[in-house]
Amino acid sequence: MSHSFSRRSFLKTTALAASTLVIPRGVLSVPSTVKVGAISYSFRQIPGSAEEILGYMQTLGLDTVELMGGPAEAYAGAPDAGPRPRHPESMTQEERSNYVAARTAAQQETQKWRRSASMDKFAELGDMYRDGGVDVDILKLGSANWFEEDIDYAYRAAKAIGARGISFEISALSSERMAPFATKHGLLNGMHNHLQVANENFDFDEYLSHSPNNMLNLDIGHYVAALGTSPIPVIKKYHNRISHLHLKDRKSPENGQDNVAWGTGDTPIDEVLRLLRDENYPIPAMIELEYPIPEDSSVMEEMAKCVDYCREALES
Repeated sequence: MSHSFSRRSFLKTTALAASTLVIPRGVLSVPSTVKVGAISYSFRQIPGSAEEILGYMQTLGLDTVELMGGPAEAYAGAPDAGPRPRHPESMTQEERSNYVAARTAAQQETQKWRRSASMDKFAELGDMYRDGGVDVDILKLGSANWFEEDIDYAYRAAKAIGARGISFEISALSSERMAPFATKHGLLNGMHNHLQVANENFDFDEYLSHSPNNMLNLDIGHYVAALGTSPIPVIKKYHNRISHLHLKDRKSPENGQDNVAWGTGDTPIDEVLRLLRDENYPIPAMIELEYPIPEDSSVMEEMAKCVDYCREALES
């Protein structure tokens, strides 16, 4: 009883704090059957605890999130990840050596913690988000470079939170190595693309073939920046093998590949959203804020613009 009360109290406090943020259009919600959410990486330039991220999502009126592993593990009690240099390019050799040593020690402590971590706090985190009206759809945690015991931990954490699966970078190694774990835990793998889709030997079918649990986390902005072509044919072809989309606006190779404010690049975000709507594809679309924030704006203001963009696209 006392635990439940404290969580509800926190949610009220978070909602109140979030409501004080300056969002020009007020709390926004997206119509239609298309599920629009955000990856919490979008909030990386502002304070980003699991509780704060929940508040940001509530303020934006978004009810589904791809949660980065860092805030989730911190909530569950993981040790500090270690120092991160602000300007690594200007570090001296001694500073770089000290940094590497400190990071290595911190990573070893984190690995030790993971191997004995209780899943109770991850379950509590999932409950907190659901109580706050936000579903943790995907947990971005885990790597094919980890030891098997640590990979298994990532899936157990995702299951405890209530996520459909985890996400990671697509590659021949990751698609094959992570497949048995997804099958074992009954979860999916959301395999995220960057510009490697332009590589001559890149093949979605190969990576999907390792398991029916392997899915595509198709980043439509990176796809356009790599190939200069629309991602719509890919979505149509693989619509039943796409875990979720990442929405961002990037320019094509001939236009410089820049990550830009929505509506000023070459990525057909609006067309993609209407495709999901018209074909009734059950594919969540996650906003990923990556373009530079204007000096007279803020992360939350730009996120609100992205949500508005989605709403207008789906209303047209």
